[in-house]
Amino acid sequence: MTTTEILARVDRLAVALRELTEQQFHLIETVVTQFRKPFLKIERDPLSDIVDARLLRDFGDVLRIHHCFSKEALSKDRFEYALEKTLTLCGKTAALAASRTNRGHDLTVDGVPFSLKTQADKGIKETEIHISKFMEMGKGKWPKTADGLKVLRETFLRHMDAYERIFMLRCLAKDPACWRYELVEIPKALLQEAGEGKLEIQRKTKQETRPGYCRVKDAAGDLKFELYFDAGSERKLQIRHLRKDLCRVHAQWEFATA
Repeated sequence: MTTTEILARVDRLAVALRELTEQQFHLIETVVTQFRKPFLKIERDPLSDIVDARLLRDFGDVLRIHHCFSKEALSKDRFEYALEKTLTLCGKTAALAASRTNRGHDLTVDGVPFSLKTQADKGIKETEIHISKFMEMGKGKWPKTADGLKVLRETFLRHMDAYERIFMLRCLAKDPACWRYELVEIPKALLQEAGEGKLEIQRKTKQETRPGYCRVKDAAGDLKFELYFDAGSERKLQIRHLRKDLCRVHAQWEFATA
């Protein structure tokens, strides 16, 4: 944008500002003040095909605006909407799924379907990813044996047929003095290794329907991640203890709103 274009936009805004109320002025001043503060940290993977220099800045501004007016982490629906808009501004073709209750993908980017997740729990760990609700498991008959868990595992594997890439926005610190976010890609191929994972039914439980596990380990016997088939009132699949070092961090943002 040229200097002449910038000045013209400023003049148009100056005219519009004269019609605002005192409260509207205050809201605008809050945002402008935030924009004038430097990021404490703003960083991207230079090889990222999703986060370029502009998206890094634009999405970071979305996070900063959000926390001008909220003490809660960016929610999943707001993450989806913000990512769609910033990707579009950066020249990519992005579109949210037509149905907000879609059981498959959440966003399509340049023809590739994405699944989007968020994590902001109180006990969040720097090195481990936890997806508290990867998918619903339905109300059908619950398996009573480890072998019976194969049906639930197959449902999980089929679910991933609907998208090619999985991204998670993680809020690592909820502190007005230093908010911390990161955008992590979870390799679909990594989760597909669950097809060879070890299945186990939990025996020591008072629940009538017993929860189950599918654990995936590396060659040294160390856990990569586990599927937790939650047999509670809301039957769902959790992904727990997923090692972040097996994933890819595309971008990181740290900023203050205090």
